[in-house]
Amino acid sequence: MSTDGMEATSILPILKKKLAFLSGGKDRRSGLILTIPLCSDQTSMEELSTTLDYLLSIPSEKCKARGFTVIVDGRKSQWNIVKTVVLMLQNVIPAEVSLVCVVKPDEFWDKKVTHFCFWKEKDRLGFEVILVSANKLTRYIEPCQLTDEFGGSLDYDHIDWLNKRLVFEKFTKESTSLLDELSIITDSNKSSSVDKDKSADSSFLPSFDPETVLQTGHELLSELQQRRFNGSEGGGGVGQGGPAWCPMEEELLAQPQVMKLLDSLREQYTKYQEVCRQRNKRTQLEEINTKVMQVVNWLEGPGCDQLKSHWAIGDSIRASQALQQKHEEIESQHSEWFAVYVELNQQIAALLSAGDEEDLLELKGLQQQLSDVCYRQATQLESRQSVLQSAHTFHSTAHDLSQQLDSLLGMLCVDVAPADGASIQLNLKLLEEKLKTVEATLASLREKGRVLLDQIANQPSWSLEDKDSPETKDNIQHVQAVMEDMQLRKQRCEDMVDVRRLKMLQMVQLFKCEEDALQAVEWLGELLEALLKTHIRLGEDSQETKSMLDKHRKFVDVAQSTYDYGRQLLQATVVLCQSLRCTTRSSGDTLPRLHRVWKHFSVTAEERLHRLELAFTFHTAAERVLQEEDGPAEEEVFEEVDTVGKTLLDRLAIPVIFPDGSEQYFGSPGEMTSAAEVIKERLLLVEERRLQLHEGAELHTQGEELDSQGVDHQETGLDVIGEELNEREEDELQEEDLERSTQDG
Repeated sequence: MSTDGMEATSILPILKKKLAFLSGGKDRRSGLILTIPLCSDQTSMEELSTTLDYLLSIPSEKCKARGFTVIVDGRKSQWNIVKTVVLMLQNVIPAEVSLVCVVKPDEFWDKKVTHFCFWKEKDRLGFEVILVSANKLTRYIEPCQLTDEFGGSLDYDHIDWLNKRLVFEKFTKESTSLLDELSIITDSNKSSSVDKDKSADSSFLPSFDPETVLQTGHELLSELQQRRFNGSEGGGGVGQGGPAWCPMEEELLAQPQVMKLLDSLREQYTKYQEVCRQRNKRTQLEEINTKVMQVVNWLEGPGCDQLKSHWAIGDSIRASQALQQKHEEIESQHSEWFAVYVELNQQIAALLSAGDEEDLLELKGLQQQLSDVCYRQATQLESRQSVLQSAHTFHSTAHDLSQQLDSLLGMLCVDVAPADGASIQLNLKLLEEKLKTVEATLASLREKGRVLLDQIANQPSWSLEDKDSPETKDNIQHVQAVMEDMQLRKQRCEDMVDVRRLKMLQMVQLFKCEEDALQAVEWLGELLEALLKTHIRLGEDSQETKSMLDKHRKFVDVAQSTYDYGRQLLQATVVLCQSLRCTTRSSGDTLPRLHRVWKHFSVTAEERLHRLELAFTFHTAAERVLQEEDGPAEEEVFEEVDTVGKTLLDRLAIPVIFPDGSEQYFGSPGEMTSAAEVIKERLLLVEERRLQLHEGAELHTQGEELDSQGVDHQETGLDVIGEELNEREEDELQEEDLERSTQDG
């Protein structure tokens, strides 16, 4: 409801004076009761008129049509003021006033006022005026409709009423203004929906917060509904015994108006929210589009330029590390934009899930554009990172290989001092291991170089020109040059290793020849020692002696082979020393030792051979003598046996004299005596055989003589034979004594 432009806030100081008020009470005709409490102070008619104008603007026309009952409380005022107020009513509310009850002070006006017939002025005033005391006011108005100053039970709090009016008017004003603004905003949005710049217009925001206004309206409506429920109904009777009526009800005039305003406001606010949603969506789309273009422009601009300007792979570990650090800085800058991309992608996905058909194509286009650029740039970054990592690995391997080659070259440049075969073998093994390590590292370098070249050739580019850019060619040429240089260095070292290997193998062979030559000398010494100490026996008969002769020749052949082998080894050492340029190295005393031991062996073997040959001749002749039974052997054979036997015995008794003047016997004296005993026994047997043959011949001769001379001659021959046998026994005893003395010596 309109207040004809008058608001409580504008006349708040006047209203606070409570010059007049609508208590909410009703007369018997259901007309509202207007109370004017005149005070003893001079009342301003102008302020009273303003108050009445405001109060009479509140009720509805229907309520006004029932008329007002005006109570003019003149108990604390002068008559002329009361009269002025009553007369003023005809100008303020002539049509609405049905009855004016002037409450007079007790016995005051009866004395001062002679007569004043208000009833005579009824036609002129337009309403009836009665003069009544306060205790008789209930004749016209029910006590429950009167406030306590008139003896009634109706509660009225003017300050509370004034506060409620302020809230109501504030809500009415704000909601009405808000409705107009929201209507203008929604209408202007429809007419200018094509104009995207309107979203940034500050006039889009209403003067009042719709949520706050709605909250105020709901609280006010709740208050009105609560009072209606607990108080009297609109135009019906007064509730007897219920709570007093609140002046905000006013024939339930405020409640429908508040409800109507709330309904309109909710409807308009819903439209406004949709407009806001559309504008926010448009604004969000524009912001997303702006951010997308920022990301795209940076990635395709400065970001792309950064990657294009960093194509090198470095020429060392330090250079590749510096490039990796620079690339990490570039990645860090890209990461910030990629984070924006992730956020934008989430926002776009959220908008796409909303399902606004009109925005789907635009959103998908932005999303696709953003994704393409980001993925392309991420691919470039990843490819660049892979190339740099491979380059760092390649340079690290090249550095390791270079150090290995330097170490190998250093080992090759140091001359090998011949110490012994084992140390040479150890050095050779170490050299081979270093070469294998170099070969393995070179193979690894080739593999890493191949991977790096493939990555350089296959890395994504922005154009075909990038594939053949000078930077790309330089990188490829650098990698190939490093691998070729390492291959050449390895080949040179390998050639040197071959030479060193040959030299070391010759050294090993030299030491081996020297060791084997010494071994040959030791073997010859052992053969000489075996010949002197164990080759003593001469055989029991010719057959055994012949076998021993054959073994001796084989034994000598073995010694000859050993000597020849040692001599060949020593000749080989001379050749090797010449090949190795070991001018200061010689075979030492090995060759003289070899010659000396060989000469000793030769002399000893020759002596052994002579003795075996003499023994064989002796046994052969002795056996021929001992085995002949048919007839007597020739005397020459006996002489030969005796001569050879004695010669052999004499030879056994003398030592072997070496070229250096030294001498040594075969075996021990006992062993030599045993060997001589065999010869002596044979000599005795041959001598016995000889004697037997001689005796037989003499007996035969004597027999013939006996035959011719008789028995005496026989006896004489026996005597002679007896004497010879005695002499023979004496000779044998003397020989035994000689042998014992020889053995003791």
